[in-house]
Amino acid sequence: AGARATWQRPALVAATRAPLRSAPGRAQAVTEPAVRVEATGETVGEARWAALHDLERRYPTLDRDLVEFVVVSEGQRGLLGVGYEPARVIAVLAIEPDPAPATAPPDTVAAAERAPRAQVGPAPGDSESAGLVRELLARVVDGLGIDADIDIDEAGGQVTGTVSGGDLGLLIGRHGQTIDAIQYLANAMVHRRAAEPAEVVIDAEGYRDRRRRALCGVADRAVADVLRDGRPVALEPMTSVERKIVHLHLKDVAGVATASEGVEPNRHLVVLPQDDSAEV
Repeated sequence: AGARATWQRPALVAATRAPLRSAPGRAQAVTEPAVRVEATGETVGEARWAALHDLERRYPTLDRDLVEFVVVSEGQRGLLGVGYEPARVIAVLAIEPDPAPATAPPDTVAAAERAPRAQVGPAPGDSESAGLVRELLARVVDGLGIDADIDIDEAGGQVTGTVSGGDLGLLIGRHGQTIDAIQYLANAMVHRRAAEPAEVVIDAEGYRDRRRRALCGVADRAVADVLRDGRPVALEPMTSVERKIVHLHLKDVAGVATASEGVEPNRHLVVLPQDDSAEV
């Protein structure tokens, strides 16, 4: 086992052609990689993306399927900032790709970087709204460098886009902020461009249901405290999507009301005794 790595800011740390160390007392049985990039991030997914992004800056023609990742550390979240350690990964290439052609026009390179690797349009049977959501998710997944599948379901005037795959922490984001932003963008795009727009829900490996159950549990405990003590209880800051879930969950609960207070990104809900406030 090697010495414990010192903490570094979640920024990219890269080295090229540095040898990978073999285990003590064991003969090295594999060829050293031609390219080795180490990166850190808040999650393993973010660290993988950072390493991949650096490789693609160096080698615009990089084939992502040739990149192998080694998770050095999954990191530690810590408590109130104490004991935090970033996740660390190493991305390796057995053969160094060809560099970008020196004569390539800048506009051509920029266009290639902007375009998704796999153009995904509407699938057979997709409505206009579903096709727009499918294309948006394909671009997002490709831009984040995530190996994932996209499933679109239409029912009751709602389009649900579900992303499934490996580590989707980068797509979900801290407290769901990234996936909520994608959902907001999808709804805005569909309502602007589709002739018959539908409501859009973006999910990732059951995240919406898990988060809904967690929020309802927090809300139920707050209700118990309010009814017992007769005093308002402030919940943690939430996105607008999450605040709506709690509002609806407590809408018909006797003896309490809910109100939103504060400004983004610290806007939160307060559960109050029914006589103290009307629902906002």
